[in-house]
Amino acid sequence: MDFAFDEKTEELRGQLLEFMDSHVYPAEPVFERQLAERDDPWAIPPVVEELKAEARKRGLWNFFLPGDRSVGASNAGRHGQGLTNLQYAPLAEITGRSIRLAPTAVNCAAPDTGNMEVLAMFGNDDQKKQWLEPLLNGEIRSAFAMTEPDVASSDARNIETSIRRDGDEYVVNGRKWYISGAMNPACKIFIVMGKTDPEAAPHKQQSMILVPRDTPGLTVKRGMHVFGYDDSDHGGHAEVLFEDVRVPVENLVAGEGDGFAIAQARLGPGRIHHCMRAIGMAERALELMCRRAISREAFGKPIAQQGVVQDWIAESRVKIEQQRLLVLKTAWLMDTVGNQGAHTEIQAIKISTPSAVEWILDKAVQVHGAGGVSQDFPLAAMWAGNRTLRLADGPDEVHKRSLARRELKKYLSEGAK
Repeated sequence: MDFAFDEKTEELRGQLLEFMDSHVYPAEPVFERQLAERDDPWAIPPVVEELKAEARKRGLWNFFLPGDRSVGASNAGRHGQGLTNLQYAPLAEITGRSIRLAPTAVNCAAPDTGNMEVLAMFGNDDQKKQWLEPLLNGEIRSAFAMTEPDVASSDARNIETSIRRDGDEYVVNGRKWYISGAMNPACKIFIVMGKTDPEAAPHKQQSMILVPRDTPGLTVKRGMHVFGYDDSDHGGHAEVLFEDVRVPVENLVAGEGDGFAIAQARLGPGRIHHCMRAIGMAERALELMCRRAISREAFGKPIAQQGVVQDWIAESRVKIEQQRLLVLKTAWLMDTVGNQGAHTEIQAIKISTPSAVEWILDKAVQVHGAGGVSQDFPLAAMWAGNRTLRLADGPDEVHKRSLARRELKKYLSEGAK
């Protein structure tokens, strides 16, 4: 593996770093002020659209979608850069430094990225035209409705929402929660996962279907809090009811029984994207930690001279470098042998990166003292968002179980010889 970034990546890194310095970081206090001045508690601050317009004008747009998954051959031009995972990784890391603004500004924010990949890989031409095109253009937002409050959703086979065919329509009934982006006024489409055939084989019971937000029977009940945050700055996480929601059969994504396979195809890239951005969060946390340690004194000397703080700083740098290398290796494998071939590494980063970044954020908070848990620094919100990653896209324990079974399988097969 070549550790050097190629020419295209270096060029985009330079452009993106300049955009962060000239527009994104200066927009952070404006964003906070506009959040506080909103009449509608779920309205997205106007500065976000200003950043999106500027990013798109600069060609800093849709980095996440590889060229071979486009709505057409034009993906590398009008719709995005057509980058590989390895090329995208350092760019996603940069956007993670301003996690509340930068990913959205360049149209690379969850859950839209995963939803766009689903539509690009599995959507039909009409679905792409109606929903993928405006998502790629940043004109609308979307939500992915899988998690349910009444079952252990870490096992997707438990999902109870029903998708029942009735003539030329499907009827959807169920209750979902922590549906990211659903409170966003720009959210126009839900990709809903439910069961079309409870009697089929366990991994063929589920399907995915497109439900426009304004469909009768779809009710967004409330916004869910995450460690006390409503996350209204990017559209929140909602509890959603589907009560006899009727949509045309043409809204089914791929075929009946394909939902589980689609979910796995969606979650693989989603997991690595989260890890890429988390490394950027860790870099900014370390930067803030160092600046704070140098600027404050305690017991007659700068905090930076305290041995325990120096230990935290050194350990943070080691952890960042370790996680970055593992994420880059995973991205390279996804590009060269496919998501299935990189399954072990995807699970490894899903387990290790959020935990490592959580440790770094915790130490940065500690160095900041009371300021670390306040709204005056981004650390508390970053900690809450990163801690959630140990649950999102599958909890740590599920990935550890799967990874351990794969390792043991090598030796069990030896014993059978």
